[in-house]
This record gives sequence, structure tokens and C-alpha cells, in this order.
Amino acid sequence: MRPRTGVKPGEARGKNKLFQGADLRGRRYLSAGFCASLCAFPKGVWPEGNVEWGDAMLRKQLSDALKTAMLAKDSRRVSTVRLILAALKDRDIAARPKGLADGIGEDEIRQMLQSMIKQRRESITLYEQGNRPELAKQEADEIVIIETFLPRQMDEAEIVAAVKAAIAETGAGGLKDMGRVMAVLKERHVGQMDFTRASAVTKAELGA
Repeated sequence: MRPRTGVKPGEARGKNKLFQGADLRGRRYLSAGFCASLCAFPKGVWPEGNVEWGDAMLRKQLSDALKTAMLAKDSRRVSTVRLILAALKDRDIAARPKGLADGIGEDEIRQMLQSMIKQRRESITLYEQGNRPELAKQEADEIVIIETFLPRQMDEAEIVAAVKAAIAETGAGGLKDMGRVMAVLKERHVGQMDFTRASAVTKAELGA
């Protein structure tokens, strides 16, 4: 079933409203019945900080989060999780010709979430430059929600330490070896590291 497009804000179609709603930036909507949901947390209760999912399927956690957010009438979380699921569905469809009938894996889902965070940070900069603080806040709120589905993010000191360790391990001696260093970082720190920042740190270290 394809995601619905063109739904007006707040408009409901059909009996199941689970994947209906609005997004002010005109992004695509999920159709009803895309995934089954079970409540992961008590009604209206959200986990503190980032969730450590362990071996739990991230897809199920996203579905559970949507159901729980709807029960709690948390409109911001509902709309943000819908956007995540819509992006995930697009990635799954794109992966089918590659033989991934069950969709992308959890590492790629985490990479997708990091990309969504990066996009929002870029939007915040533009909104702040355009004197639109209310839109910048909306993007910031979405970042906080998206981050709950990722492992704890590495801070600047941890990124620098990881980059130096990867350089030492690969024996990188210049910018020509940057690809090997980044490959090690992406293999070990997917979902935890801001690779845009890591790339800049790696370039600085190798170019020093």
C-alpha cells in the first residue's frame, strides 16, 4: 500500500486514524494499517533519556511509540514518529530491488534517523537566519524525539578519541587514507556518531 499524499491537516480518512495526520512542511503521510502496534510504555509515560533497545526490533519500538503517543495525545511525538515511519517505508521500497524483501536492517534505520536529525539541524540554522523561531523550535523538538530511538550520541571528546584510535589502527598517514578511517568509524559507531563531525575531525587529524 502506498503512503497517502495530499491529506489536509487533521483530516481523517477511514476508520483507522493511526497513520493519519498533518505535517506543516508537506511531507508524505503513512497509510492506515502500515504496522501493528503494542504499547511499550504505560499511557502517557515516556522513558527517560535515550532508550536502550537491546535486542528489541527497532521497527516494533517505533510502532509502539506511535500507539502510545496517540493514547497520550502527544501531537508532536505522533507527527514525528509518523515522519520516521514514512521515511522508513520509502527506504524499504527502495531496498526491494536489492533483494531485501523484509526491508532495511537496523543499522541502516539508525543511519536514516541520523540523517533526519542532520536535516533538522540544517533547517534550524535557516529558520534562525530567517527570524522564524517558532519553526526552529519545532525542528528542535523533533530532534529530541528522534534521538530517543538512537543509542546515546558520542560527544566531541569521544568522537576525537574514536577518530584517533581508527587512525592508529589503520595506519593512516594522510588525507588519501581518510576513506579507510571513516569506514572503520561507520562500522563501529553507526547510530552513535555524527559522521559529518567525525569526517571533519578526521580531515583535521590527517591534514595536521
